[in-house]
Amino acid sequence: MEKQYCRVGAVTPITGESHTVAILQYRYENFLSKAMDANYIDTKLGEFFERKAQNIKKILEDLV
Repeated sequence: MEKQYCRVGAVTPITGESHTVAILQYRYENFLSKAMDANYIDTKLGEFFERKAQNIKKILEDLV
């Protein structure tokens, strides 16, 4: 079965390992900065961003 991607957004698979770490680091920093934003502190959305950052951090630790 071929991989299918959503046509609504630009979805690209993370393939090369050199790009994988860079992309995950960018996403980690992005979610972490959103979680620390004053608008999202002590909200469910802020907790969501923090959990996403923690999950990405675990993946990064496994890769490195």
